[in-house]
Amino acid sequence: MKFLTYLFLLISIQTMAESDFDKAEKLYQQEKWQQAKSLFESYLKENPNNYKAIEYLGDIAGHQKKWDEAIKQYKILKNQFPKTANYFYKYGGALGMKAKSVNKFKALGMIDEVENSFLTAAKLDSKHIDSRWALVILYIELPGIVGGSETKANKYSEELMNLSKVDGYLSKGYIDEYFNRYSKAETNYIKAHEIGNSKTTFQKLYNLYLNKMKDKLKAQKLKEQFEK
Repeated sequence: MKFLTYLFLLISIQTMAESDFDKAEKLYQQEKWQQAKSLFESYLKENPNNYKAIEYLGDIAGHQKKWDEAIKQYKILKNQFPKTANYFYKYGGALGMKAKSVNKFKALGMIDEVENSFLTAAKLDSKHIDSRWALVILYIELPGIVGGSETKANKYSEELMNLSKVDGYLSKGYIDEYFNRYSKAETNYIKAHEIGNSKTTFQKLYNLYLNKMKDKLKAQKLKEQFEK
């Protein structure tokens, strides 16, 4: 009888824990970050090795722009799972965002780790689109003296093209737009939009017309076509 009572209590505790996790997930999906965080933290006290909960805490910290907390959670994951590309990508992303929020001197000391994290993610998963996007953006935004390079950016843009035509054309458009080659950017964004016809492809082309090329007629025409 004592054994049955113990078993019942154990099952009840596990069920409650699972229920807390489910509730936390729902709150996360509803973008109720603080409430979800509290439940995930509570859940982890009883289930310290639930790495999905740790990932959620990192994601929540990212949404709240608490980069140190996000870095802490993703570091646990990348160390525990050194062959999982996405954890290196998320760690590099959080580290990169922190670098943008600190002074330039401190940021310079973080660049290598950001770059290496994205490169590791890309190497671990030959089909990891997000890490390749991150490398395109990183190499375009970095000054040449600290590793920035359009050639390097183009390398990963080509890899994106082989994985996804939409991402490939969007990344090429992004590079052209960055260097004020608006006509070429327009061509690439049009190709991306013809293939994807998504909110993302529309927004990229629409913003180019409206904010960079200052062509309100093209922007309005594109908007009308997309809304149909």
